Amino acid sequence: MIVRTTALRTSCAILLLLGTASLQAQSFPNRPIRIVAPFAPGGGTDIIARQFAARLGETLGQTVAVDNRAGAGGNVGAEIAAKSPPDGHTIMLTTNSIAVNVSLYPKLNYNLFNDFQQVAFLASAPLTLVTHPLVPARNVKEVIALSQKRSGGLNFGSNGTGTTSHLSGELFRLSGKAQLTHIPYKGAGAVIAALIGGEVDMGFVASISALPHIRSGKLRVHAVTTARPAAALPGVPPMSNFVPGFDTDIWYGTWLPAGVQKPVLDRWVDELRKVHSHPDVRAAFERDGAEGIFLPPAEFLAFLKKEVAKYADLVKRSGASAAD
Repeated sequence: MIVRTTALRTSCAILLLLGTASLQAQSFPNRPIRIVAPFAPGGGTDIIARQFAARLGETLGQTVAVDNRAGAGGNVGAEIAAKSPPDGHTIMLTTNSIAVNVSLYPKLNYNLFNDFQQVAFLASAPLTLVTHPLVPARNVKEVIALSQKRSGGLNFGSNGTGTTSHLSGELFRLSGKAQLTHIPYKGAGAVIAALIGGEVDMGFVASISALPHIRSGKLRVHAVTTARPAAALPGVPPMSNFVPGFDTDIWYGTWLPAGVQKPVLDRWVDELRKVHSHPDVRAAFERDGAEGIFLPPAEFLAFLKKEVAKYADLVKRSGASAAD
């Protein structure tokens, strides 16, 4: 009798949990949605977050707001997202900087794999090596030569310590023998303002953020960082033409706090896939030089683990640290 009673209680508990999960999925969303973007407005993360927010608001039937929480290379926003209630109403959209920070920072207030649930990989874009038009260099070789000739070298701005724009500069310094000094900013918008204003000589800026200023002539582009040319920048060579093996990009993905119920996770995957395939969103990716690639949770997790290992090696080789 005791065994049967225990079994009955266990079965009831399981059914209760399943019923609660189902109810949670059915009622989701029941209030406004927040997309945490861990960088300042104006950058690629912010641009993509707002593109998705507009469409998600239509499909989810709730207000979807972008919450920019810049700081510490994306860690301020990541911590906020990780500690949010796992009810599906807070989702984070960020870049591969989150994979870099695992190795760059000796201590984080969240664990990338334990405190988050991967949702979907959304897009990848090249970075562009850009300078102010008055910098006396017309191509990558001249940028390297100028950095070696000028006392103190050239300074390059990044979206923040540990971001892909920072590590692309470090890779350029290591493999291209460029003499560079790193100056971190809080997001791509601030870097672009510094480049246009002449505060820094050069920078590696995501195509999504740089293209309008390249087209207007406010910035001069010398190369894209991916191994192959970018369709949105015809005639601009890949960095590997000048620095063999150079291949970096900036990618964008989404995460929920760990503990979210599977039905809610599945709903998010479905909704993001719908928005991702919308013609207007695909056209925006193409216009901004990004490649829209959708990876669901399992595939995204496998990719993420490889990225963490790749950037751990680059952080070690470059000597980059959170104190830079």
